[in-house]
Amino acid sequence: EGPRTFVGIATFDSTIHFYNLKRALQQPLMLIVPDVQDVYTPLETDVIVQLSECRQHLEILLESIPTMFQESKSPESAFGAAVKAAFLAMKSTGGKLMVFQSVLPSVGIGALSSREADGRANASADEKEAHKLLQPADKTLRTMAIEFAEYQVCVDLFITSQAYVDMASISDIPRTTGGQVYCYYPFSALSDPPKLYNDLRWNITRPQGFEAVMRVRCSQGIQVQDYSGNFCKRIPTDIDLPAIDCDKAVMVTLKHDDKLQDGAECGFQCALLYLTVTGERRIRVINLSLPCTSMLSNLFRSADLDSQFACMLKQAANEIPTKALSLVKEQAISSCITALSSYRKFCATVTSAGQLILPEALKLLPLYTLALTKGVGLRSDGRIDDRSFWINHVSSLSTPLAIPLIYPRMIAVHDLDTKEDNEETVVPSPIPLTSEDLRDDGVYFLENGDDGLIYVGESVNSDILMKLFNVPSAADIPSQYVLEKYDNQLSKKFNDVVNEIRRQRSSYLRLKLCKRGDPTGMLFLSYMVEDRTAGGPSYMDFLVQVHRQIQGKLN
Repeated sequence: EGPRTFVGIATFDSTIHFYNLKRALQQPLMLIVPDVQDVYTPLETDVIVQLSECRQHLEILLESIPTMFQESKSPESAFGAAVKAAFLAMKSTGGKLMVFQSVLPSVGIGALSSREADGRANASADEKEAHKLLQPADKTLRTMAIEFAEYQVCVDLFITSQAYVDMASISDIPRTTGGQVYCYYPFSALSDPPKLYNDLRWNITRPQGFEAVMRVRCSQGIQVQDYSGNFCKRIPTDIDLPAIDCDKAVMVTLKHDDKLQDGAECGFQCALLYLTVTGERRIRVINLSLPCTSMLSNLFRSADLDSQFACMLKQAANEIPTKALSLVKEQAISSCITALSSYRKFCATVTSAGQLILPEALKLLPLYTLALTKGVGLRSDGRIDDRSFWINHVSSLSTPLAIPLIYPRMIAVHDLDTKEDNEETVVPSPIPLTSEDLRDDGVYFLENGDDGLIYVGESVNSDILMKLFNVPSAADIPSQYVLEKYDNQLSKKFNDVVNEIRRQRSSYLRLKLCKRGDPTGMLFLSYMVEDRTAGGPSYMDFLVQVHRQIQGKLN
């Protein structure tokens, strides 16, 4: 609402349309930019206007856009040109650019071709072909993005498509400018608007800063090796973030370059220089001092599973576009085994060879490693766009969301109303991701921080279906599902659970209905990572494999 807020709107198909929102005009005036090869911005001063001055015109424009383009049948999209033209309009001030895109960019600067027929992963194609599709088609959009970052323009992409959009190429822009990609595939005009609305609202209102520069320093004996996340890097020591917000994380890899003394402390400092929404320049400093130890057992005792796994996940995602999938999987498993065999060799007190001995803090590392090898990014059978989105999503993912993305939380819904009310925990204890735990007469909810899947068994009691979905049989539940709150205890509790999870995850969750016996049911079962699948062994078999490899290392 402040005086610093300026807003502009452009629409595009095969040409770009800006809107003059000046208050002196009777109504917003459309200005068309027909040249999508060499773009320009018309009347730079009038297409981005102070919000307090143009509020009325802005609302008139937003109301009329749907009807203005009702007759437009142009399937073309000048995405690159539109983004470049909008950038030119805001170049002098910097800021946020939100782009809503529903088709493959097909004309003008940065036009792309449908590299992958229908965007389906070509399972039969060799890995080289798949690798090409997971990398940007050319450097055009990357070069543009680096210029955007230089002028402090952050781009967020909202993809509402029903087909291939070459995610690998277009996601380069948000990734380089500190932005984010939101993907609603396949877009449903019925069930997706609530999530789109909430994502957009949170994007604008969440705690955030602009024009940021970040640097990490450490004490002698340790140095920064690499940064990984959504940013632009011009000099080795700093990263530039046209925008930074409370949901994004940056991974910093460190290396030893000298001996550390036992009992000494080593220090780390992260300094972020940024601009607040109200225009104040601030520096946020985070200091951390940690004791050094020569005792491995101390190290394992204070190991941080979430951080360690988040690093493993990000490293795997960074390597998928260039390495063979089997190799990326092997590396993940091998780093898990290296850590666990060090514990076995140097810290374990029990000597019985028949036992698998895991450090308390990392006992779930094998489970999450197995889940990672079966995840969307490491499966060769999915859509190329889904894998590209996953790689991009992981890049800036915060640590608390790393594990749920790979090992989602599943809860039983059918008996929520029989559980005692506990003030502290709205969400009941999760159940393991194995199909053995799915009852045929049960309803289950699974969430990974982004999607929420509701699974309905084949023989669910009609009373439960009435309470939750207001229909007597599973066949009557509409496939485009919208969560409703009905006047009964079970429905209220389920709504409370979903809302609590949304709060915890800072994400509205895209809800999908999955029924046993049809393709949506198969989608749900693909998350049962503890089962034996085409993608890998069961959890029990994997533990046996891990144990065998640890013994092999020790021998």
